[in-house]
Amino acid sequence: MLRRLAGALLAAACLAPLAALPARAQTRWVMASAYPDANFHTRNLRQFVQEVESATQGRLQIQLHSNASLLPMPQIKRAVQTGQIQLGEILLSVHGNEDPFFEVDGVPFLAETWAASEALMQASEPFIRARLQRQGVELLYMALWAGQGFYTKEPLTNLEQLRGARFRAYNAITIRMAELIGAVPVTVQSAELAQAFATNVVSAMFTSAQTGVDTSSWDYARVYTHVGGMRARNAVLANARAMAALDEPTRQAVRAAAARAAERSLVIAKEAERATAEQLRQHGMQVAEPSPALLAQLREVGAKQVQDWLGRAGEDGQKMMDRYRALLAR
Repeated sequence: MLRRLAGALLAAACLAPLAALPARAQTRWVMASAYPDANFHTRNLRQFVQEVESATQGRLQIQLHSNASLLPMPQIKRAVQTGQIQLGEILLSVHGNEDPFFEVDGVPFLAETWAASEALMQASEPFIRARLQRQGVELLYMALWAGQGFYTKEPLTNLEQLRGARFRAYNAITIRMAELIGAVPVTVQSAELAQAFATNVVSAMFTSAQTGVDTSSWDYARVYTHVGGMRARNAVLANARAMAALDEPTRQAVRAAAARAAERSLVIAKEAERATAEQLRQHGMQVAEPSPALLAQLREVGAKQVQDWLGRAGEDGQKMMDRYRALLAR
């Protein structure tokens, strides 16, 4: 009897420290994106989320709300800043009115090629990261869009055809571009494009083939003229306080998954540029190359917008531009 009692007491003593240990806490984050599930950025995001949850063994759970189902694009960055949500993906240039560095990727014909776009991202990243840090936001990664093109109802051979046209704009850069080519800028978010074209709110736009596929552009446009021109950037952001509240292994897991997502994004974007143009073609749209005259006109517009950007970006803008040109010269 005494032996059994002693054994029970010994077992209880061994289990007591284990009972005192807290259960591994689970953290739940909310993430917002404005892009549909089929979009290559969203597919990349979902893999990022899966990798984070796997690496943390479920200690960090992320609920992703895509297709602007939680917040419209212009509100996502502010929601991350204030902690309303912990993660968000934005089109960085939408916030160019806050700081010129947020829209440098959208300056037409500053970086025409993939190599130039990568160099521009590398040159501008430290400046963008520092600005976001001052706003209480951590930049996890940036991801390039595919090249851009014009959506019109008739073949486009020169910019004179767009004079007076109601031209879809989505940030300050595209508003200024519309003004320089003599069009009338109308701000329309991607989720509203089909309706805007159907009701003649807009009659032309400049965006990627991916956006055309996302919005079934074959229902409202006949011609896609791919000019490259520039490759806009998405930024995946985290609330800095939420990141700081994580334990170090979880925080490193998030950053490691973000680094892998950044690497994947370039491969995915290049493939999307080819595949989405082919999808437009398969749905009956004419996918055209720009005429030399059109390219020359667009480069003139781009040169004006580069100078305008430098004038607004100040000393840091010139430092970034010098770094960008040095990278191009390698």
